[in-house]
Amino acid sequence: MTAAEFTTSVEDYLKAIYELSQTVGGATPSGVAARLGVSRASVSGMVHRLVKQGLVKHEPYQALRLTGGGRAVALQLVRRHRVIEAYLVKALGYSWDRVHEEAERLEHTASNELVDRMAAAIGGPTVDPHGAPIPTAGGAVAEPAYRALSELAVGEKARIAQVEDEDAELLRHLGSLRLVPGATIRYLGQEPFGGSHTIRIGSRTRRLAPSLAGRVFVSELK
Repeated sequence: MTAAEFTTSVEDYLKAIYELSQTVGGATPSGVAARLGVSRASVSGMVHRLVKQGLVKHEPYQALRLTGGGRAVALQLVRRHRVIEAYLVKALGYSWDRVHEEAERLEHTASNELVDRMAAAIGGPTVDPHGAPIPTAGGAVAEPAYRALSELAVGEKARIAQVEDEDAELLRHLGSLRLVPGATIRYLGQEPFGGSHTIRIGSRTRRLAPSLAGRVFVSELK
């Protein structure tokens, strides 16, 4: 079963379910509707179709779950998207805030062979420019459990591992703060009553709004 066998709409739904399951712990019909910008009625109709095709499982009042076949299709699309992003940055010199929309357009039309050649041309990357893991051509993917920056303990050091990639303005702002994958930070604490989070990066101290600190994910320093 390959992504090429399905419509663009089916692919988008499967990818949305996969990504919501990874980022917020579960894909609800309302979450899928918000992510794709469609109505709940549209989601209900598509979910019924995906269940009949054996791609999704859905029990009343439960999160949507991909079957093995649905997950395989979703991961092919995720691989295309993230390899394209990496290729645009490494081979063509795009900035990391410009590649998401380009990859969204190209992921449905690029063949698996083309994507594999793109990956080989830039050294077989394992993560995209925003730190998200790239599935292998065989459908294997590392799914590390990163913490949000806002969850660090006072004084704890960590490495930026991944950031949300869909907001170009957010990415430009993070870039200006040097909060990019691989950067090392020390968490200095949060102001009272849900105020700003303070970190040190290099010799500079930065204050981050709670909404921003929750969209930057970190790994432990080894």
